[in-house]
Amino acid sequence: MTSIYDADGKNIPCTVIEAGPCVVTQVRSKEKEGYDAIQLAFKDKKEKHTTKAERGHFAKAGISPKKVVAEFSRFEAGHQKTFGDVIKVDIFEEGEYIDVVGISKGKGFQGVVKRHKFHGVGDASHGQHNRLRAPGSIGASSWPSRVFKGMRMAGRMGGNRVKVINLQIVKIIPEKNLVLVKGAVPGANGSYVIIERWK
Repeated sequence: MTSIYDADGKNIPCTVIEAGPCVVTQVRSKEKEGYDAIQLAFKDKKEKHTTKAERGHFAKAGISPKKVVAEFSRFEAGHQKTFGDVIKVDIFEEGEYIDVVGISKGKGFQGVVKRHKFHGVGDASHGQHNRLRAPGSIGASSWPSRVFKGMRMAGRMGGNRVKVINLQIVKIIPEKNLVLVKGAVPGANGSYVIIERWK
């Protein structure tokens, strides 16, 4: 993240996203696949790390192998793309709102206090010395004689698909294909995200 100053001198925290250039590698249609969508590819990838199927797919579009491929099934009126089109940040405008989808940071195996905001079993009085962050009772006795599915317990946390909605674009740097978005987006530094815009 970084921050910039607006016209009123207010400091705005923002995230820098490299949003292109993206190449249209496939156009799906209702006649052939049963739905309308376009497939976009981003970021070059070494050929030795690419499967033969991927090489053939990208060769059809006349481009080098790419790391990230995503499909978009909604279009704005008059913005349908054709095979081989290059999409850059000039499709965005400063001040508009977007949604950003990414994979959240993995936190590993965590207890119930960190994972589910439990308060623990109580204070340290009455002889309790190791119960402050414990989950407490998890089930009934003779009925139902089991633990219900979905019980909030310790386990792996993070690494989930997360969408953050209504983030404002505060600045666009077209020569470097950069978009500065107000606030934070999911994922670690250098991870890949999908930007969705609705108008």
